[in-house]
Amino acid sequence: MTLRLVLGDQLTRGLSALQGLGAGDVVLMVEVAEEASYVPHHKQKLALIFSAMRHFAQSLREEGVTVDYVTLDHPDNSGSFGGEVARAVARHKPSELVVTEAAEWRVLQMMQGWQGRFGLPVQIRDDDRFFCSRADFAQLTAAKKTGRMEYFYREMRRRSGLLMQDGAPTGGQWNFDPENRKSLPKGLRPPARLRFVPDATTREVLAMVEQRFSGNFGDLAGFGWAVTRTEALQALQDFIDNALPQFGDYQDAMKAGEDFLFHGLISPYLNCGLLQPREVCAAAEAAFAAGRAPINAVEGFVRQVLGWREYVRGIYWTEMPAYAASNHLGAVRDLPAFYWTGATQMRCMSECIGVTQRTGYAHHIQRLMVTGNFALLAGIEPAQIEAWYLAVYVDAYDWVELPNVHGMVCHADGGRLGSKPYAASGAYIDRMSDYCGGCAYDVKQKLGAGACPFNYLYWNFLIANEPVLARNPRMALAYKNLARLDRAPIVAQAQAFLAGDPMLAQGGLGI
Repeated sequence: MTLRLVLGDQLTRGLSALQGLGAGDVVLMVEVAEEASYVPHHKQKLALIFSAMRHFAQSLREEGVTVDYVTLDHPDNSGSFGGEVARAVARHKPSELVVTEAAEWRVLQMMQGWQGRFGLPVQIRDDDRFFCSRADFAQLTAAKKTGRMEYFYREMRRRSGLLMQDGAPTGGQWNFDPENRKSLPKGLRPPARLRFVPDATTREVLAMVEQRFSGNFGDLAGFGWAVTRTEALQALQDFIDNALPQFGDYQDAMKAGEDFLFHGLISPYLNCGLLQPREVCAAAEAAFAAGRAPINAVEGFVRQVLGWREYVRGIYWTEMPAYAASNHLGAVRDLPAFYWTGATQMRCMSECIGVTQRTGYAHHIQRLMVTGNFALLAGIEPAQIEAWYLAVYVDAYDWVELPNVHGMVCHADGGRLGSKPYAASGAYIDRMSDYCGGCAYDVKQKLGAGACPFNYLYWNFLIANEPVLARNPRMALAYKNLARLDRAPIVAQAQAFLAGDPMLAQGGLGI
């Protein structure tokens, strides 16, 4: 008999660990406290994973598969993967253990020690749910084809055939990003998005999460995520039909009170295994072929899945574990408490933290150019802001969160992922959102009591990091503009704000 372990982000019937499943085999699935609490996960994230796991287990049972499922509140639950595998080995006495490689460095290291620990053969199979395997990315890296995401993405387009015609990119160009930076016009109403009413299994999980993780960040009242393969496919179709046509134009836009706009909302399902990257890209490509979505929208969506998602996974596995320890800009400030409460006079920050608290979601510009931009400008220690992102988003797993935050948000990797820091003043947020209207601060004011903190923090960031960044050619214009400014008042106001002096900063970090 073979014991086959399926993790909470491996909820895929075609998972490599389940290939060759025999009639006498046992599938082991476990909810463990160690994984549920190593960061204070958003309540909706915990509920989504536990409910999806339980539904997946039930779908296997309906096929006639024997499933050994250990719930979080089982009285004998040891609380760890290793402990639960040990108990299952004792129960079932298998001839071998089969697993699919874990998506997280820490868990894979654990798996690699199991053969010696349990005294039986352990097969660790490749995770073939990605376009680019770890081995393929390593080979591309050795061939110097992963230096920048854009060129890796083009290689993935060629290999996959997605949005390609006769060896050339569909539409005549690889990247339509310049067309995808429009602010949301007044009066444009985003579509209502498909949400799901919790069934009995999900309601049981919601009650358990609320009882056991009552102090965690996030609200459960609005939980509406898909928890089954069928629901996830419905969510994908809803996006393709109702949001994809305008996704490209407005993918960078932000609007107060609009939680989802035209975004896919499928990353939670991709990252836990309910959907597969090939099928979501194929669905978008089919919409273009049928004339139901324009090329800029479809290419922009495919680039996020085939490009960025695959690229950050490759960076994670080729650069870890040293990658996580780098701190190129020497940022050491503690994460402000308002990241957990939303209690700040900066309206953009309160809006983005608010939607995160309500839904466990925020789109890529909210993450990168608002909450991430502030962390960069304020010099927040990378490990602290990374732990926050990992905790608060329902789609956040270490392999995808760490490179995005470490490289894109913090520029802590010195440019491995992004060639320059994604730093911006309040003008960018004002251009791409309506957040600045009604804010306690004036986005047009650069200095003084009522000035937008993003403005003077931006220039202070350039000043503080000049020895490191001034030679970056992509920063040349910014430093040319800085040369025209009087630095002393900028630094004084930024330091006062970061110190939380209410007389000088009107609501700094300590307020």
